[in-house]
Amino acid sequence: MERVARDRAKRETSPQDPPGYSVANEETEWFQSLLLLLFRSLKRHPPLLLDTVKNFCDILIPLNQLGIYKSNLGIVGLGGLVSSVAGLITVVYPQLKLKTR
Repeated sequence: MERVARDRAKRETSPQDPPGYSVANEETEWFQSLLLLLFRSLKRHPPLLLDTVKNFCDILIPLNQLGIYKSNLGIVGLGGLVSSVAGLITVVYPQLKLKTR
């Protein structure tokens, strides 16, 4: 993100935009840096990764039942299975349970 900020500052000080510059490129860079930050955060904190995966899988069932996001029953079943396994992992390894204050 620091690199993106430096690049943005350089662009603002230059009198003309480079020939291949567009706003879409800047938005893509911002999104890529956000995804990289998210990936690094989840990689450094396994309990957060496990809880995120579990919550993502848990949301599939209500979205399917309410008709907001239709998916087949295999996907819903797989999401339930992954959520259950993630819950079991936190029981077996308490250090992977996400701690709240």
